[in-house]
Amino acid sequence: MSVEADYYELLEVTRGADDATIKSSYRKLAMRWHPDKNPGDPEAEARFKAISEAYDCLKDPQKRAAYDRFGHEAFKQGMSGGGGPGAGAGFSDLGDIFETIFGSAFGGGGGRQQQRRGADLRYDMEVTLDEAFHGKQAEIEIEVAAKCEPCDGSGAEPGTGTRRCNLCGGHGQVRAQQGFFMVERTCPTCHGRGEVIEKPCRSCRGEGRVDIPQKLEVNIPPGVDTGTRIRLAGKGEAGPFGSPAGDLYIFIHVKRHAVFERDGTTLVTRVPIAFTTAALGGEIEIPGLDGEKIDIDIPAGIQSGKQLRKRGAGMPVLQGRGRGDLVVEILVETPTRLTARQKELLRELQETETGEETPQSKGFFDRIKEAFGG
Repeated sequence: MSVEADYYELLEVTRGADDATIKSSYRKLAMRWHPDKNPGDPEAEARFKAISEAYDCLKDPQKRAAYDRFGHEAFKQGMSGGGGPGAGAGFSDLGDIFETIFGSAFGGGGGRQQQRRGADLRYDMEVTLDEAFHGKQAEIEIEVAAKCEPCDGSGAEPGTGTRRCNLCGGHGQVRAQQGFFMVERTCPTCHGRGEVIEKPCRSCRGEGRVDIPQKLEVNIPPGVDTGTRIRLAGKGEAGPFGSPAGDLYIFIHVKRHAVFERDGTTLVTRVPIAFTTAALGGEIEIPGLDGEKIDIDIPAGIQSGKQLRKRGAGMPVLQGRGRGDLVVEILVETPTRLTARQKELLRELQETETGEETPQSKGFFDRIKEAFGG
């Protein structure tokens, strides 16, 4: 199989495929063409190596960007001209290109490449408003790249080890003539480690990491809101070849509540009341998220849209003390179903009205009289 075969064709994906699609296709093909499943088949072995090389390139955003732009030439010295020691060795990623041009300002300067920390991961969690009020202990299950136990993250088959890289002599860097300049770049064989694995681990295929499901306990503190981020240090993706793991970030999303709307630590609710209660005043009772009843005094003559505030009856302050407020917006409801007796009583009330009972209405009609001359 030609080493110049298109990486996307090797992995049987389109150029616009996302990372998950590429990873899924690689897994299927790797399982199909793995030498253990095709003993004594040199074509299968060559194909396995080719798809592994393709996946190694496309799973890395920088390498993929370089490949999409320059193709295989992105990883050949020939792209930049030159010759001399290390000819044919390519840039392992776009960072090496910057190192070639700018040196130590972009991380160059020789020596072994520092181990890369594992990637940070994101998990979106939905909670109810009640759970956001009280807090909760939640258990989540995620699939994450964890350190391979059989090889302890080294990538080498148990009982075997690593040897010094022949290309870079264990330095992790190789020198090459670029026109008039002698430059250093990351060794394409050992990728800056200075060592190569003699026999890859069968469990992780030499990567030192395997995807496994994990169950994690997450403490959701009282007062969280949509957008709150909880960090679980070291619970992200394991770093390559035993390097430190990244972090896992839990992003909180609070569901809508049937009664309350939330504005920070303030809870808002709209309460309809009878027009008689609005006229005479009274008291209403609202259930709180803490399980306690909240009494709201209604002053006589209250109008629709009036807001009443109950201090300290809102949401807890995240990682702080106290609670926000509860705001009750009053909606005066006009009765639509009246008995004959109720209508009779209302007519009697109407006959006693002078207009002073509803000053806003009286003032409005007085202005009409003035504007239109009576």
